[in-house]
Amino acid sequence: MDIASLIGLVIGGLCLGMVFFEVSHGHLAMFYSFEGVLMVGGGSMSVIFIAMPMDKIMHAGGYIKKFMFYKAKSPLVIVKLLSQLADKARRDGILALESDIAALQDEKFLAAGLRMAIDGMDPGNIEALMRMEIMSMRERHKAGKKFFELIKSYGPGWALVGTLVGQIGMFGNLEGAEIGKLGHMLAIAVCATMYGTVVANALAGPVADKLGMRSAEEILNREMMMQGVLSIQMGDNPRTTMDKMQAFLPGAQREALRKAA
Repeated sequence: MDIASLIGLVIGGLCLGMVFFEVSHGHLAMFYSFEGVLMVGGGSMSVIFIAMPMDKIMHAGGYIKKFMFYKAKSPLVIVKLLSQLADKARRDGILALESDIAALQDEKFLAAGLRMAIDGMDPGNIEALMRMEIMSMRERHKAGKKFFELIKSYGPGWALVGTLVGQIGMFGNLEGAEIGKLGHMLAIAVCATMYGTVVANALAGPVADKLGMRSAEEILNREMMMQGVLSIQMGDNPRTTMDKMQAFLPGAQREALRKAA
């Protein structure tokens, strides 16, 4: 569970709920509009089906899971892991890493790279294959980010349509001057705007941004793993491998790693 995401959702939900309760004096039903939900919710879903292929839409649950549950290791952990592997390969030979591959099932990308290195594959081919895997992962991550960006971009647009429909209905009933009908139409207009704003700014936008950030972090991790595998295969000194890995870390983490060494 990503604690930061959970905290953000809870804070946003509590703030929204408290304001709703204070404004309505406990009568929260005044904030519900079936027409507004239909316009913003249904309209946003229609945009997703229009803009994305079906096979990408079928992974929507996975996109949400990726947002709430994040299992990737930190760059600092990866540096330490690669340093240990480099030290073992230097001391016992690269074939000694065969026993470590089974323990790297959570890092299949690294395990695959080490297996190619152990098998004696040409370093250029190893790098090419690993870069292809990174590129493929980047494209998969783009789909998840795009899913929520579509909601962020077009949800408010559909909310505007709902607002205009409510206003047209209100103007169309001015002749009869029935306050109940006018109030209902005005509520549709305002609620649709509110729904679109909340969905775009409190949910879809932040989720898309976090997925984009996590994609960048995973790409960085895999770049580190690739450089580590190539360094190990070339028989570099473990200190050299460590220095190469530290190039991916910010200054504060490099200093922490040096103190821990």
